[in-house]
Amino acid sequence: MTRQGRVMDTAMGALLVGLLLAGCEGGKRESMDMREAAARADAMLDGTLGAIVPPVQWDHDTTTSGSCTVTRRRTVTTVISEQRRGSFLGVVERFWKQSGYEITGVNPDREMPALFARSPEGFVTTVEIGYKGQAFFDVTTPCVEKSEIAEPATGPNGPSYSLGEIPTPNVHSDFWSATTPAPASS
Repeated sequence: MTRQGRVMDTAMGALLVGLLLAGCEGGKRESMDMREAAARADAMLDGTLGAIVPPVQWDHDTTTSGSCTVTRRRTVTTVISEQRRGSFLGVVERFWKQSGYEITGVNPDREMPALFARSPEGFVTTVEIGYKGQAFFDVTTPCVEKSEIAEPATGPNGPSYSLGEIPTPNVHSDFWSATTPAPASS
């Protein structure tokens, strides 16, 4: 799938999630605004990516907003080999569960697996492995009060690319890019 196609699919998914959240809660809005919700989504992404050891390089991707939701995205530029994708998703899943998130879905596809969760506050978060082992993280907020949205406060932990120009994964990790299964934990 092309990057543009993935962005369109993700935007449509975020719109659908936002509409469902608004509809499920009768249009009830959280007691925060879009700026605060985007900052919370950034903190969730910071925590998730910080839990991945050894660390991976990532950059901010597009932010989209609906009538009452915000979606923050980060794209990993470290290659996640097919042999290590299960371990990568396992690290993310364990962190999300420890953070009180409910796992709402799993796509066990060998080449392009994905994991979906919801935080106790109603934020919907996903990690998808795409073309050439590139990981994509998204967090969509629940319905909140409309406001301006600030740029993310955290900088990327690698090169900063123009939005829409993040390359396919091009960073080698001795651990995440290895073509052997991850060693068993002790």
